[in-house]
Amino acid sequence: MSRKEMWHETLHASFGQYFSIDQVLFHEKTAHQDLIIFENAALGRVMALDGVVQTTERDEFIYHEMLTHVPLLAHGAAKRVLIVGGGDGGILREVCRHPEVEHITMVEIDAGVVSFCRQYLPNHSAGAYDDPRLTLVIADGVDFVSQNRDRFDVIISDCTDPIGPGESLFSSAFYDGCARSLNPGGLFVAQNGVCFLQQDEAINSHRLLNRSFSDVTFYQAAIPTYYGGIMTFAWASNDPTLRLVAQDTLAARYHASGITCRYYNPAVHTGSFALPQYLLNALA
Repeated sequence: MSRKEMWHETLHASFGQYFSIDQVLFHEKTAHQDLIIFENAALGRVMALDGVVQTTERDEFIYHEMLTHVPLLAHGAAKRVLIVGGGDGGILREVCRHPEVEHITMVEIDAGVVSFCRQYLPNHSAGAYDDPRLTLVIADGVDFVSQNRDRFDVIISDCTDPIGPGESLFSSAFYDGCARSLNPGGLFVAQNGVCFLQQDEAINSHRLLNRSFSDVTFYQAAIPTYYGGIMTFAWASNDPTLRLVAQDTLAARYHASGITCRYYNPAVHTGSFALPQYLLNALA
């Protein structure tokens, strides 16, 4: 039996993880980055950008449910949602499950990611790109929030790591633009890496977000694909009560929405704001 080709992630210089490739479905350099989608026996279809795994079919639900339902159910009355990044469509799919949301703007810098993920990762978006509430904008996220005059109740930054095209989505310019783009009582959340291995990233985001928002913290989830422990999600608002919503209130909102999840539930929501001491020490 011939040995399978191995794909090695390059996020960290001194160590990493590898995936066996059963079949390469797509591999091309888009206008902004190198994109590969391949089949893996353990994780299903895997998408990577510039050598870094972005999503896998098997565990994507954890990431997308936590980055979507935590802010939307904490807010409780979000009508207008902005997604920055997220070209695979997973966040869009989860936002579309909320019947109270009236309008969704999605800003993705790379049209190729949207196109190829619709074709090769169709279960991620699950038809959400056809939702009439969606306005899809192909543009740079920093430019959009700096220039746009619309206001949103929740902004979700489904960004890559702070390298390449995703680097600007961890900047003061982006955070300031998001703060200006939120309605009163609005909320910003963002992917912020695996804090055990990317602690400097968390510290830097925390420092910069505190310049734009008065209430800044992180919440977390364990996602197997993202090697190294818990993934942290940045949380920023000017309303500290949003992260302190009672669990029974969250449960009532969750039940009323009619949504069922595979990872998220109100107890997980409440517990996700408990952070490990090493991260609290670093942020202090």
